[in-house]
Amino acid sequence: MRALVTGGSSGIGAATCVRIAEAALARGVHPMIAVGGHEPNTSQEQVVRSIQSLGGTAIALTGDLADPDVPSQLVKAAVAEFGGLDALVANAGIANPGAICDVSLEDWDNMFSVNLRSAWLLAKASYPHLKQSQGAACFTSSMSGQLPHAGSGAYSPSKAALTMLAQTLALEWAPDGIRANVVSPGMTHTRMTEKMYEDPQIKKARENIIPLARIGDPMDIANVIEFLVSPLSGYVTGQDICVDGGFSKSILSHIPGRPSSKS
Repeated sequence: MRALVTGGSSGIGAATCVRIAEAALARGVHPMIAVGGHEPNTSQEQVVRSIQSLGGTAIALTGDLADPDVPSQLVKAAVAEFGGLDALVANAGIANPGAICDVSLEDWDNMFSVNLRSAWLLAKASYPHLKQSQGAACFTSSMSGQLPHAGSGAYSPSKAALTMLAQTLALEWAPDGIRANVVSPGMTHTRMTEKMYEDPQIKKARENIIPLARIGDPMDIANVIEFLVSPLSGYVTGQDICVDGGFSKSILSHIPGRPSSKS
């Protein structure tokens, strides 16, 4: 299993790198994982060492995905090292909350450059290699890309566009035997959201409105990503799987006076 995972230094990306390696080894396949990051750091090095300690091969690749030249450079480096590519996980993303009409042009363009354009350029660069391997791609969107999220600035629009990009690719790539799917995390405890969950009242309030009554963990998302790029999902393409503990489907249960499962 030869995979490139962007945003692989921490959180969902780091968990995904390790999970893909573990699953490949369990299937008797040698994992070769390119761990993408914005810049060299100890977290990225730790992910690489974790994969190597399992018995896999791992390399660290870095670059600013806001730079349009970087996506193809990352793919080229991974292919040069591994001899091909079986899976692309376009996981890197940024968030910058704010009211839509307060977002600057610079922030809007930067959000779309990282969250959307880089995924498109990664897909373009990966396409011939995934075609050769009959591989798969998974794109990390968000629950906020499925539902409008006031105050999220350009984040919700960029993630909604990312989902449509991936689903369009799924149709265009299907004749070549390449699958493309989306995972949309809900409320998940990562480095990006850690400060929020340091407040026990906010954490408890959020848990109270999630049907499974807990905040997601990066491995919850990584398990789904691994499935979507593995042979186990060989007949799955064009799907957007929301991993949110049931939250996005629970909206009607919040209407006062309606019966609920707890009544």
